[in-house]
Amino acid sequence: MLLGMKDKESTRLKIKTDNDNEEDVFADSETAYGLENQGGSTDEKADSSPEKGLIAELETAREEAKLSFEKYLRTAAEFDNYKKRSAKETEDFRKYANEVLLKALLPVVDNLERAIKSVKEEGCDIQALLVGVELTLSELVKVFHQSQVKIIDALGESFDPNFHQAMMQQVSDEHPDNTVLQELQKGYTLHSRLLRPAMVIVSKTTDK
Repeated sequence: MLLGMKDKESTRLKIKTDNDNEEDVFADSETAYGLENQGGSTDEKADSSPEKGLIAELETAREEAKLSFEKYLRTAAEFDNYKKRSAKETEDFRKYANEVLLKALLPVVDNLERAIKSVKEEGCDIQALLVGVELTLSELVKVFHQSQVKIIDALGESFDPNFHQAMMQQVSDEHPDNTVLQELQKGYTLHSRLLRPAMVIVSKTTDK
């Protein structure tokens, strides 16, 4: 009975002695298992090393992906804010593009209002009214020049269809054909762009 229990707890191992004879050696099960699987443990360690490397690479890739996504979110938010600012600036420009010009015109309006008030309260002084209107016109022309609005030269000039609009022709032996004899309405340019052509009467040498 005791021998049977001993067999269960022990494992018979065969080892070679110095004289190359095999001898049976009893060892407990844990020792025997350790001896028999000693070589297999090395293989498991060897197998686990590449797995650890792959796991580390995966973690690194996940971290980089997270950082890239966060950077994308920040960039998208910044671009959205930029679009909103640009839209607001464009809208403000459209609303207030003429602000400087309109401010400059306010004194002209003030002078006209004072002239009208003066005529109503003190009676119609034609000479004083004429002087006031001339001063107001001079101030208005000054505002135009400051805004690069210029009067088109027409009277005495050769007719230029780019800046003049001929309303009629008039026979004249004193001027070459297509000379501007009379200006019916002034024309204006803004920088190099035509705002309004001058309405003119041009000459012709013979009545056809």
